[in-house]
Amino acid sequence: MSQRVLCLMVDGFEEIEAVTPIDLLRRAGAEVVTVSLGEVLQVCGRCGVTMEADALLSEVDAGGFDMLFIPGGPGVTVLRNDGKPAELAARFAEAGKPVAAICAAPLVLKDAGLLEGRRFTAHFTTKEELPEVLLDEKVVVDGSIITARGAGVALEFGLTLVGRLFGDERAGEVAASIMK
Repeated sequence: MSQRVLCLMVDGFEEIEAVTPIDLLRRAGAEVVTVSLGEVLQVCGRCGVTMEADALLSEVDAGGFDMLFIPGGPGVTVLRNDGKPAELAARFAEAGKPVAAICAAPLVLKDAGLLEGRRFTAHFTTKEELPEVLLDEKVVVDGSIITARGAGVALEFGLTLVGRLFGDERAGEVAASIMK
């Protein structure tokens, strides 16, 4: 049975933080469904790369997914202002399903109340709102919460997500296949 990952996309997403983990998860055998938070499928990244999401969030039953993945970038402000991503993250966490966030996206997890008493990392620009952030850590796994500090660790983050869903052996196979 395939593992299903729900990936939230909005204008201003960080391309490397989205595409790298999506690619690695798909190489491992996951079904990654990208969803646009807006009313159109097309989303434009912070560096101008345009992608078409697989579906609109409003059209997807999030309960059928095994992991929630939230890329970072300036678009995190949109995610936070909307409120649905934080509610979704809380529902995944309550169900014991992994919630993964990179760069500024752990701010959404903060809004969901998921970081209190946990170890986590995020981009250095979040330090004011997240004073407990572990900036020296590349990727942090604390229970069902998986965080990474930014685009520079997207590969390691993606392989961590693969390991979480498929095990370390499969993550090693994917890493070997890309010559990491």
